Amino acid sequence: MSELINNREVLSGRETERQAILKDIFLDLYHGKSKEEVQACFDEKIGEITLEELSGLSALQGEYIASQGLSESEIKRLSALHMSIIEGKIKRAQHPQDEPGHPVHTFLLENREIEKLIQTRLQPHLRKFEEDDGEESRYKLIEDYNLLLDVDKHYTRKEQLLFPYLEKYGINGPSINMWRLDDFIRDAIKAAKRNLTYYDGDKTALLREMNDLMEQTRGMIYREEQILFPMAMEHLTEDEWIKIAGESEVIGFCLIDGAEKWIPHRDRLDGQSIADGYIKMETGTLSLRQLELIMNHLPVDLTFIDHNDIVRYFSHGKERIFARTKAVIGRTVQNCHPPKSAHVVEALLDDFKSGKKDSEDFWIPFRDKFVYIRYFAVRDDTGAYMGTLEFTQNIGPIQAIQGEKRIMS
Repeated sequence: MSELINNREVLSGRETERQAILKDIFLDLYHGKSKEEVQACFDEKIGEITLEELSGLSALQGEYIASQGLSESEIKRLSALHMSIIEGKIKRAQHPQDEPGHPVHTFLLENREIEKLIQTRLQPHLRKFEEDDGEESRYKLIEDYNLLLDVDKHYTRKEQLLFPYLEKYGINGPSINMWRLDDFIRDAIKAAKRNLTYYDGDKTALLREMNDLMEQTRGMIYREEQILFPMAMEHLTEDEWIKIAGESEVIGFCLIDGAEKWIPHRDRLDGQSIADGYIKMETGTLSLRQLELIMNHLPVDLTFIDHNDIVRYFSHGKERIFARTKAVIGRTVQNCHPPKSAHVVEALLDDFKSGKKDSEDFWIPFRDKFVYIRYFAVRDDTGAYMGTLEFTQNIGPIQAIQGEKRIMS
């Protein structure tokens, strides 16, 4: 790395003079020159930066950070300086994407919800906590951070579905730098929850950490919308976006019920999409639509949690007993329950995974219903644990049955 930093006058055969100037400018920033000096040099010699140039700079930034062993706080400081220099200087992409269901459209919807969560809940609750750090204030913030944990699905789709395609085009900067900052934010949310749960009275330190987390989250939204998404729109093909859209629901969505089905122009026929496929099972074949209708017409609520405790599916009948939104898809089941009951869920899943139990039943009065809740360990042919099925039914009408009723009557 030393030759990259010190021998600035040596250009590779593929490096333009403009790229060399950009390297000099930003290495000066990392070497301690003031933001004002670097900004003035950037404005004079560069003016506006293209997405391709920015990608190269991101790669340089990642290499430099890796070579220096910088602390987390220093990485965040340099990243923020980096962004402040180029803010408002990025040449806008010429391919805006606003079709509902397109992965970028979905990412943008989620970002608006993240901003809404910060503005309408986190900020007011932080102000309240600053005035009064009592139990009520802390619990409200814990609830907010439980919601904010949903950013993990947003970041995971970005990292697992979008970054690999960018890398295919030689764009490695986001994978190196943005992923690192994603992890900072994830860890900071968990730390905030932990520090609020086990509050030690150091309100000043906790407020500083939580305010920094909000700024980091907002900064990530800016990076995505001004750099990452325009860059991806310039390079990825429609086939690649179709694959990303198709795999997104497996991971889940952040603070929204889900994405609309995106129908690319080539798949539109008189306003309708090409019919979906069929699923062949051991005892018959159904279309996806038929299977979904069957599940939603059962007089019970079904929820499936996979072997990693991730909520993967729930039925959506007309009269659900316990409300569900699509926001739970992709979340760990522990984070879908209040902290005070999470340990009960954990214990039940541990018994299923260990083979100690195969099922567990509960029954409770709930509003005007008497609810029977059953949990079943789902195992494959070898006995390996594949997940847990939750089966919920209002059995009040069944308990009231008397006498008999035959088909003919």
